Amino acid sequence: MQQARSPWYRQFWPWFIMAFPASAVVAGIATVVIAVRNPDGLVDDDYYQAGLAINKVLARSDQAARLGLQARVLWNREDASLTVVLHGQGPFPERLRLRLVHPTRAGFDEEVPLLRQADGHYRGLLARRPPPGNWHLRLEPLDATWRLSGRARLPEMTAWRLAP
Repeated sequence: MQQARSPWYRQFWPWFIMAFPASAVVAGIATVVIAVRNPDGLVDDDYYQAGLAINKVLARSDQAARLGLQARVLWNREDASLTVVLHGQGPFPERLRLRLVHPTRAGFDEEVPLLRQADGHYRGLLARRPPPGNWHLRLEPLDATWRLSGRARLPEMTAWRLAP
């Protein structure tokens, strides 16, 4: 007596065996799509010049330390405004520049111009709401003679301290 056998495509094992190579193909295509849509912005083409420039950056931080500069940045989430209170030896410039730098996604970086107000504080507006995550902050005058830096975790933190 012979049993009727069903065709191969109705069996479990051929599909089970084909699932592994098929999942590898799908994962490979997904990896290529992610790599094309999110290019790596961490590698500098002229890494030697960037390495030499680190001395200039350190000199700017040293200058801020000599002047005893420190800053406190307050972020108002409702209207996306920033207030910077600068402490240290003056005179302070009329304009400052605050850079919000995302550690891995250069497309999210933002530069905020700050203008000195009558009360001595600096104010500016963010062009867009920054995405959640860790951020590096850099505060400097327009002539880049000194620099303060700090870190922030958004959106949990609304007040940040910057130091040389």
